[in-house]
Amino acid sequence: MPYSEPLDVIPLWGIILITVAVILLSIECGFRLGQFRRRGSELEDKPPVGEMVAATLALLAFMLAFTFGMAASRFEVRRGLVIDEANAIGTTYLRAGLLPEPYREEVRKLLREYVSVRLEAIRPEKLNQSISRSEELQSQLWSRAAAVGEKNPGIVVGLFIGSLNEVINLHAKRLELVVRNRIPSAIWVALYFVAVLGTAAMGYHAGLAGSGRSLAIVAIVLAFSAVMTLIADLDRPQAGLLRVSQQTRIDLQRTIMSSTR
Repeated sequence: MPYSEPLDVIPLWGIILITVAVILLSIECGFRLGQFRRRGSELEDKPPVGEMVAATLALLAFMLAFTFGMAASRFEVRRGLVIDEANAIGTTYLRAGLLPEPYREEVRKLLREYVSVRLEAIRPEKLNQSISRSEELQSQLWSRAAAVGEKNPGIVVGLFIGSLNEVINLHAKRLELVVRNRIPSAIWVALYFVAVLGTAAMGYHAGLAGSGRSLAIVAIVLAFSAVMTLIADLDRPQAGLLRVSQQTRIDLQRTIMSSTR
């Protein structure tokens, strides 16, 4: 898949299973190490270990909140850009109706194709093709705008060129902020690293205290895995369960197609 991160090769259900397995394994390893230390030495006090476990889990909670906030904010940006782009294209289409012929129909035909191409971009296998075709259409639209601007300078043409420029700018913004700007791999590595350390320390403290394995561990593991999967889902603009609605673009396509009848 184009513009992907290494974690994208793993499906969401795989992330859940891997996270559950990693966290359970780290807790079990920590628990067994704690039992071993408890049998072999009485020099390690349990209260200080508990304080260190609490500090590590607090750091893990901070990392989760930070990463989730990053993914959620980008999801909101994607949703806002879909609306902004649809509005910009719609405005450009309306203003194209003020252009003289033959530019009026040429520009509107290109804009109708542009909307269809932008809708195809939501399919991962069509992303590269859609981006390439979008840029071709932008070049054709701009050449028409430059030609009509030279022959018919005025406020009306200026308004059309301004709205077309906004369409082109929003495409570049979406490409950078939505497709390419993902949660860095280093943050994922740090998050899993802190999670392994925190849960291993929790298991170590339980083993050191001599307590048995609690069923509450299952709730912790499932909760952490659910949050990690949700973050991964929010960070995948072309896949996953949480996707930005394209209804605004669909409504725009229906509107401009009906105007040709």
